[in-house]
Amino acid sequence: MTFFNPCEPPIRSKQEHLDVQDLAGLLRLHWKVGNITLFSGFYTRIDQTFLLWALVTAGIFFTAQFVPLSWSFQAILWSTLTLIGTAIMAVLTLFWVKVERVSWILYSWAILMISGLVLTDCSIFASWGFWLLHLCDLWLGLSAIGYFCTGLGLRSRTFMAIGLTHLFAIGLLPFVAPWQYLTTGIVIAGCLILLSELQWDMRSPIDNSLLTEEEKEFNRIQQQRRQFGANTAK
Repeated sequence: MTFFNPCEPPIRSKQEHLDVQDLAGLLRLHWKVGNITLFSGFYTRIDQTFLLWALVTAGIFFTAQFVPLSWSFQAILWSTLTLIGTAIMAVLTLFWVKVERVSWILYSWAILMISGLVLTDCSIFASWGFWLLHLCDLWLGLSAIGYFCTGLGLRSRTFMAIGLTHLFAIGLLPFVAPWQYLTTGIVIAGCLILLSELQWDMRSPIDNSLLTEEEKEFNRIQQQRRQFGANTAK
């Protein structure tokens, strides 16, 4: 038995046949001008969480790179955005992680975000010079740890690869010294947008007592439809 699911490619187009935990809070967008479709897509609560953090991350690091605000004001702004993002993440993902029995992943991300927030604020307000010079390394490293935890919990090659991408970006920072914040924002936000737009791999579905028998049967039917679609595509 392999650790990763060999039946799924690491990344592909989004699957249409969603399970109960994915349908909960599903957001569908269909923008048209006349008969021309500008955009059509759907986002599960997990996708919405990725997009939320992409916006927060882009706002934080692009502001640090381009907007001449004091570090103290930015620290307050970053802290506020990070705490709000962490709270919304918990609300959006709690049902999904419970059904998938990976609540510890949510807790791990929350701990990593709060830890990064404390170190960032201390580096600015308490003049911790080392961390102040390595804020980009800090957040790329924390994100990498979070992705590795997610990859192990979901048995996902995609998340493991994105964790490695963040580690590679740390090694890249000395070569883009004047643009470290921009580079960090692009890497973190870019990976989050990628995850929200495509389907990543994970271990096979499991049963959970949180679901009713009807919901479990619905999930089994959806799994069969996904397998049929995958076999047809081959």
